[in-house]
Amino acid sequence: MRRLVAGVIDLVIVGVLTSPFSVTALERGPGGDLTAVHTGNGFLLGLVWFLYYWLLTAFWRGQTVGKKLMRLRVVQDPTQEPVTAGQAAVREALYGIFSVVCCLGLLDVLWILFDGKKQALHDKAASTIVVDA
Repeated sequence: MRRLVAGVIDLVIVGVLTSPFSVTALERGPGGDLTAVHTGNGFLLGLVWFLYYWLLTAFWRGQTVGKKLMRLRVVQDPTQEPVTAGQAAVREALYGIFSVVCCLGLLDVLWILFDGKKQALHDKAASTIVVDA
């Protein structure tokens, strides 16, 4: 449950950080109807998202703000040594890719419920695990 709360906290923070890059504007169509037009920069959204997770995980004791508040951290599996910058990059890149590919994001997070070590798929790929801080 703490991991879920940590994830929600981080998503809110990333949402605030990326909000200037994702704008919805209203446009009047030919028939006078108002339609929502999504404008924004998907690359900048993805970059800010990746940098938030990668930099904090790699260089802030394996903790994002949400994980720090929930007293969790990411470490290497099985040694529980601090995660390397490379491992954090793989972990967060896969988390991002899984999140935008249909159904993989859901499968990634639900995997925790059935895995003996409570690892998501992105944790398995990066040889990391989330533990109490």
